[in-house]
Amino acid sequence: MTFPQAKTVIVTGAASPRGIGRATAELLASQGWHIGIIDLDQGACTSLAEELTSRYGVQALGVAADVADEGQLRSAIDQIEAGLPQIVALANIAGVSSPIGYLELTSEEWHRVLDVNLNGVHYACRRVAESMVRNGIGRIVTLSSVSAQRGGGTFSKTPYSVAKAGVLGLTRSLARELGPYDITVNAIAPGPIDTDIMGGTLTDQRKAELVQDLVVNRVGSTHDVASAISFLIGEDAGYITGQTLNVDGGLYMH
Repeated sequence: MTFPQAKTVIVTGAASPRGIGRATAELLASQGWHIGIIDLDQGACTSLAEELTSRYGVQALGVAADVADEGQLRSAIDQIEAGLPQIVALANIAGVSSPIGYLELTSEEWHRVLDVNLNGVHYACRRVAESMVRNGIGRIVTLSSVSAQRGGGTFSKTPYSVAKAGVLGLTRSLARELGPYDITVNAIAPGPIDTDIMGGTLTDQRKAELVQDLVVNRVGSTHDVASAISFLIGEDAGYITGQTLNVDGGLYMH
């Protein structure tokens, strides 16, 4: 199946100024994708949509929703589907960090992290799958983390690692179930990336410490991850599904 001429990608967690979601929305808009933006703040969503339209000449629509609330998320995707061309791709990028140690971990923190980082991915996938199956084409990419593969060791700890490991299982299962409808489902596992989810802007000292564990000589950028997402949702990536692409400077080799 070939993509329609006018195609929309939904990007969750797109509005953070220094985040992977925003870098992804900007890169995909520059490549001609129409952009559906989902984030918590309506003002930020609207502002980004206007900026993308102005800069790249694409259609963009921002709708505020908490991905951990299935009703809100379904409603947001309904609005995007009604207002933009056919939904061809979904980039699940919304996430929260959690540096709290296991012995200090509360039930509330456990559920907060899993609700956003795992349940929110499921809710988004479940809704867009309905449209993608009907249309007979789709690409889904979700951010996992090298923390899922190494048991943490970067910034966030146990509930984050558990949620991101769950994303890998969800990715593989959905790839199997949705493959007959020409829908691919893949995950990306970033290593250290210079975003605020790493606990704020990385200092030069912190970057140097992180680089010691890598086989390249720099910490990753949001553009590194956005480029990988662009590849996996592209028309030419239709024979790749159920996979995890590590964008981590060689931190985890498997």
